[in-house]
Amino acid sequence: MINFMIRTFAGLLLLLVASSAFSHQQKTAISTVLFNPRTGNIEVMHRFNLHDAEHAVRHIFGKNADIIDSAKTQQQFSDYVSERFTMAKEDGQSIALKTAGFEVDGKFFWVYQETKQPAKLDNLVISHNALRDLWPSQINTINVEGKGDIKTLTFRDSIELLKVEFEHH
Repeated sequence: MINFMIRTFAGLLLLLVASSAFSHQQKTAISTVLFNPRTGNIEVMHRFNLHDAEHAVRHIFGKNADIIDSAKTQQQFSDYVSERFTMAKEDGQSIALKTAGFEVDGKFFWVYQETKQPAKLDNLVISHNALRDLWPSQINTINVEGKGDIKTLTFRDSIELLKVEFEHH
């Protein structure tokens, strides 16, 4: 019985330590590049942990920046993300994205971008450096959906460009 109690206590202690670790900066972001057949657009959705975004805006825009309550700071962060995310064809021709909005949603800050799908697209060369200029340990993951199997790209360490290829059916 004492062993059971010790193991139970140890398990609860581990959960507490793990949950407090998750309340700190994660230094990760998840993005989705969606080829939407309904609209004919490429829709890009970037999801940042709000806690990370709070720390980032104070470093980037000054100690009074407030991503939760300031529309100005939210716009600035959205612009910052948009400037650091690029897509191009393999030949280097840039695919221009326009900002489609941003929002605070629970524990996340979202930035939305979109563009019309190019007529012929065999691949994409992507760069996603948001927050990586601030924190070298930042990991940005992108899921590319809607053109065959989901493909995942991970920007970490010194990786600045990644390419995804599409199969033709």
